[in-house]
Amino acid sequence: MRRNQSIFRWVLSRKEIDAVLKHLRHPYGLVVKLLYGCGLRLFECVKLRVKNFNFDAGILTLHGKGSKDRTVPIPQKIMPELTAQFEAIKKLHDADLAAGCAGVFLEDQLEKKYPKAAKDFIWQWFFPQQSLTFVEEIKERRRYHLHDRHVQEALYEAVRRAKLTKRVTSHTFRHSFVTHLLQANYDIRTIQTLLGHSDVRTTMIYTHCVPSRTLKEMKSPLDF
Repeated sequence: MRRNQSIFRWVLSRKEIDAVLKHLRHPYGLVVKLLYGCGLRLFECVKLRVKNFNFDAGILTLHGKGSKDRTVPIPQKIMPELTAQFEAIKKLHDADLAAGCAGVFLEDQLEKKYPKAAKDFIWQWFFPQQSLTFVEEIKERRRYHLHDRHVQEALYEAVRRAKLTKRVTSHTFRHSFVTHLLQANYDIRTIQTLLGHSDVRTTMIYTHCVPSRTLKEMKSPLDF
């Protein structure tokens, strides 16, 4: 029960989330909007690549824990920001190729299977690091994704400036995502799928965080 109570203490209201976002510059604001709007873990968000986004279908495909894929709807409210980021990545990709950059970092097995993938547009990071990294062993410059530490530092400063009294981490927005869906009466199985939980019992923990209506709060059907 103590774990359930600690989760509830971390949940932010929409007003508190908006207060934090007001103090986050790009790209950190967009990262946090995806954390909350899609219920992402921080590592899932910073490791997003161009190919994960299907803007026509409004779907984001995620590679989560245990190499399990799941899809979540893209929040329509931030679609203009996402498409603007998409266009910025195109320009950065063209500039990198023109400068002789060897592309982005890939997992070792993927690099062996698709030797040219590092330079392909679909494999570019959606949140790229600003600077290139020189790899001494192969004498090449490559681009890494936005570092999670930089997101955490920006978030810490934004929370401080927003003067919130709650403890806030990147995972707070995932907790808030779940809680707000439950408060809106979304089905627990649907939320389980969106979160990528293999066991519904993990998702059920959040049901204890949503206050149930007391008799005093209950309304008459005439007032519905």
